[in-house]
Amino acid sequence: MSQFTVQLLLDTGTVRVRDVVCSGECRHRSDDECTSATHLVFAYRGVFVRHVGRNDAVAEANQLLFFNEAEAYRISHPIEGGDACLDLVIEEGQLRELAPKDQLRAGGLLAFRRQRRRIDPRAQALVALLRHSLNRNIAETLEAETLALTLVRRSLGERTSHVAGASPGRQKLVDRAKLVLASDLSRRWTLAEIAAEVGVSPVYLTQIFQQVEAMPLYRYHLRLRLARALDLLGRYDNLTALGMDLGFSSHSHFSASFRQVYGRTPAEFQRSIRSR
Repeated sequence: MSQFTVQLLLDTGTVRVRDVVCSGECRHRSDDECTSATHLVFAYRGVFVRHVGRNDAVAEANQLLFFNEAEAYRISHPIEGGDACLDLVIEEGQLRELAPKDQLRAGGLLAFRRQRRRIDPRAQALVALLRHSLNRNIAETLEAETLALTLVRRSLGERTSHVAGASPGRQKLVDRAKLVLASDLSRRWTLAEIAAEVGVSPVYLTQIFQQVEAMPLYRYHLRLRLARALDLLGRYDNLTALGMDLGFSSHSHFSASFRQVYGRTPAEFQRSIRSR
């Protein structure tokens, strides 16, 4: 039985959007794989690790991963539960127009220089809006294409996204911390607990995480939890229960945190994806 469920949500020639769900049953590294086009992959649930040569990248809801055409890679699932991703393929001419030149490799084949780029909350919300709208068949084709191109533009923007600048050792340390967080997203972690899991002091962990991701560890964790809320808002009627399931102390705490990050309350966002 295949580990993957792939649902084609949109295909216009300019944009192809798929919803890809992986059970994650294969925990070790897969055999070499490659794609016939460059894919932009937005994980919105769960986590996986992509291995390209000696370079590893943790895919989770704060990151966009680039699967370059004809570039060999392997996938592993160090944490149970699998993952789900919104997978975008943009027509090459349009993607070249959207992508800043310094993010692309020199040469004829379109390929991104780095494996990943951290997206901002607005991009996370666009991922959820695009997926929910297409799944519910409430987005016109032109609107969906526009949303997809807006998502890509924002996710590649120098002022609206972030690329980690750190040594491989520091990046690996931060990635280990991300896997700890992802192992129990709703848990109210302490710095000491996370630091113990990755084998460093709490002070060192906070310093290195800030240097690599340009934000505090607690805020990164909060964004992961809220991104999970974006995923689940289409399925929950009881928003208080959703907030509690994600580790928030109360509905007001959940609602205030969501509004601070996304600019509207969970109820407002839920209405936007149900009645557009």
